[in-house]
Amino acid sequence: MTAPRPEDDTGLQGPYEQGAYGADGAFVAAVEGLADPLNDPLPEQHTSPWFRSDTAQDDTGTGVSQDAPVDGARPQAYGGPEQPQGAPDEWYDPEGYQRDWYGAQQAPAPAPAAVPEPAPDPGPRRVTVTPPVPDETLGLRTADTRRIVAEPHGRSGPPEGPAPTDPVTGGRAERRRAAKGRGRRPAPASAAAATPAAPLSRMEARRAAKAAKDSPAVVASRVVGEVFISLGVLMLLFVTYQLWWTNVRAEQIAGRETDKIQEEWAKGAGKPGVFAPGQGFAIMHIPKLDVVVPIAEGINKEKVLDRGMLGHYGEGKLKTAMPEDKQGNFAVAGHRNTHGEPFRYVNTLTPGDPIVVETRDAYYTYEMTSVLPQTSPSNISVIEPVPVGSGFDKPGRYLTLTTCTPEFTSTYRLIVWGKMVDERPRSEGKPKALVG
Repeated sequence: MTAPRPEDDTGLQGPYEQGAYGADGAFVAAVEGLADPLNDPLPEQHTSPWFRSDTAQDDTGTGVSQDAPVDGARPQAYGGPEQPQGAPDEWYDPEGYQRDWYGAQQAPAPAPAAVPEPAPDPGPRRVTVTPPVPDETLGLRTADTRRIVAEPHGRSGPPEGPAPTDPVTGGRAERRRAAKGRGRRPAPASAAAATPAAPLSRMEARRAAKAAKDSPAVVASRVVGEVFISLGVLMLLFVTYQLWWTNVRAEQIAGRETDKIQEEWAKGAGKPGVFAPGQGFAIMHIPKLDVVVPIAEGINKEKVLDRGMLGHYGEGKLKTAMPEDKQGNFAVAGHRNTHGEPFRYVNTLTPGDPIVVETRDAYYTYEMTSVLPQTSPSNISVIEPVPVGSGFDKPGRYLTLTTCTPEFTSTYRLIVWGKMVDERPRSEGKPKALVG
């Protein structure tokens, strides 16, 4: 075996001699700590913070800087103590490494001491160097790793996953696992950790069942609420029936009665005379209101008025004249609201508006003359042969329309009067009021 080469005058080993990494495995461990390609230095920069320019090899390859001290002592690294000649060949500074990368916030970890092996012979010394604990060997990742250790959840809000209890000081695989652990939801608690509730005794179960039952006040309030809701629904249905369905039904019945009257006239029936209560005998036209409604004998509410027809005052003390009479007051009544509401807008008529009564033999045309906005339902003087309050002062051929007022009530009566201005036989055709 070849004998080792002696040391040179400077006390340093040559480039091919065993130095600080001469121990078995020491060099491999140091290289593995720097194996990450991201640790490659930029131009004019150094590979590792352990490296010091004052310990670089010179051009001669002796491993001694050109400005090394003449006395052969080791150059001082980052303000550390000078190493005497012959000391173990270690040229990294752990304290300077900690200060450069992490500052003065935390106490630097003590550097591992080099334990020299006792030489059995006077040959060259073999030094075993313990590699440093792999902390953060990548300068580009040091800040990120510190952030992961300090803020394992990556934000200022409450953590969603379990925070690591120990700082991440391992290699690349551990850093990746630490980064993946951020943002995870906490694992659900184990089913075995839940303590089952103790079973209730019979007395406690009865009390719990009694407490779960509603009190009489709660039951009563529910019943009252349901009653009010039911009444509200019934009221809504009633209003719908009154305001909409009664009109639909009344218009259907009045339309059929009008067709029936016209068919009887075509057959020659329905001669002027006395008609039975509820029997239709004439048709009234109000062109301004677009009203065409049959007239029946009597003012019975169910048999006449609620069926959408007009009722002729022809019974007892309320008996009035017929259109064909040479003198008298032809008075009729009709609904203003609901049940066909033929007189809904009768209050909008103005003096001179035509009102035509069609019978089997002729057309009788009246002109509206005056109106009484409100009077008592018991005031029957408005339908007398010479109506009181109409402005007529002598007998004639008059027309009186009566209806309820205000709308949707029957408190008072609204009266409209007119006088006959034309009598035209059916053989001569329709009057001008119906043609125009």
